[in-house]
Amino acid sequence: MPTENPSAQHRSDFKTADLSDQYDERVRICDPIFRDFGGQVRFCGPVVTVKCFEDNTPVKSTLAELGHGRVLVVDAGGSMRCAMLGDLIAASAVEQGWAGIILYGCIRDSRDIAAMPLGVKALGTHPRKSLRRGEGQRDIPVTFAGVRFIPGDQVYCDEDGILVADGPLDLD
Repeated sequence: MPTENPSAQHRSDFKTADLSDQYDERVRICDPIFRDFGGQVRFCGPVVTVKCFEDNTPVKSTLAELGHGRVLVVDAGGSMRCAMLGDLIAASAVEQGWAGIILYGCIRDSRDIAAMPLGVKALGTHPRKSLRRGEGQRDIPVTFAGVRFIPGDQVYCDEDGILVADGPLDLD
């Protein structure tokens, strides 16, 4: 049975607007191109990156690992031709303790994912599944939505947007 992520709940009292005001020189702000799909709209955590195109093999394998409250940032090339995340992989992410997923691409099974205690930001939905060729890269810098994400960065997400910092921000 999926378990809630205590790290995401513990750190859900921030607002990206306030963090932007307080840490303007330290944060990078994503272009507002993402929609919220997960049951947890506000989430944060250390960044893990994956770069893949229309092949979700590295997404699935990464989210099958213990998440420890981290956020998976996926550069899927902005593809609108297939989904890179569905309900089974999202359920695995919940079970493994991931705080959330930022996906520069599409998801499917959006109704089921909306009921999960997981943050999911993506461009849209698509019913077609991705290919499985085993291609992609992990733990490399990726750039999309006007922001560079580096493994180990800290990301903060809510209904107003996505902020990225080179380390944790003081939320007190």
